[in-house]
Amino acid sequence: MKRIAIDADPVQAPPQPTANHCDARLTLGFSDDAGTTRLTDRSHFGPLRVQKPLYPEHPSVCHAIVVHPPGGIVGGDQLSIVTHVGDQASAFITTPGAAKWYKANGKQSLQMIELQVGAHASLEWLPQETIFFDHADVRLEQTVSLKKDATYIGCDILCFGRTASGESFGSGRISQRYAIRREGKLIWYEQGTLLANTADMHSPLSLAGKTVCATLVAAGKQVPAALLNTIRAEADAIAEQPGSFGISQLKSVLVARYLGNSSEEGRKIVTRVWQLLRPALLEREAVVPRIWNT
Repeated sequence: MKRIAIDADPVQAPPQPTANHCDARLTLGFSDDAGTTRLTDRSHFGPLRVQKPLYPEHPSVCHAIVVHPPGGIVGGDQLSIVTHVGDQASAFITTPGAAKWYKANGKQSLQMIELQVGAHASLEWLPQETIFFDHADVRLEQTVSLKKDATYIGCDILCFGRTASGESFGSGRISQRYAIRREGKLIWYEQGTLLANTADMHSPLSLAGKTVCATLVAAGKQVPAALLNTIRAEADAIAEQPGSFGISQLKSVLVARYLGNSSEEGRKIVTRVWQLLRPALLEREAVVPRIWNT
């Protein structure tokens, strides 16, 4: 996908939901309670839920799994997730499986994610893969707001077509916008639109003919150059094709990308990057959620 870093954040009106389409909203709030992070706000409308809070590593880190019971999103559906992590709290959010965006049927689908992280707090937003089926028309909007000394690690793994079943992304449109602000100041912005069956699918500035694009973005303290070199070496060892992985650190924002044809390989690389970064950014070892192995 073609991504452009700019200093503006244009506001776009969301498409209006129509009859027979899903409008689902989920709001989550995490708060620090004397060293234990608790899920203190959980409200929903429509088919978006969160399972009970989990503590597989330590009471200071609350794990939550966001569930979309229908299992897929069709044309015209709208999903909204708002998450607030209070000062000193730490939250880890993932999903039980891949998100599937189906045929548009003439209606654009929308997902809006708003993440707010308080002072000295942390949020890890690590959903599993996103699969765009042929004829999908999807708009993805994500904003992250960080207070002083907050840390954020987020990823997306975008799969264009269900290639494991011999299906391609031959028709459709995917638009994405991603903004990160710290104390109101824009520190990262990218946007792009990909039209299926166009030159963008093969341009070296976009997908370069590949079908999977995985991105991990981290906002926090800078990590040592030696760690970046270690990440490059380990990611290259996982990737089957040379040159499919890159990582850059731009002041307080770190970006790692994989471009290839395997969602499994993309997942392995993103997971390994997270495992290596987490101790440096959050001073805790990475604990892989069991849901990722089911």
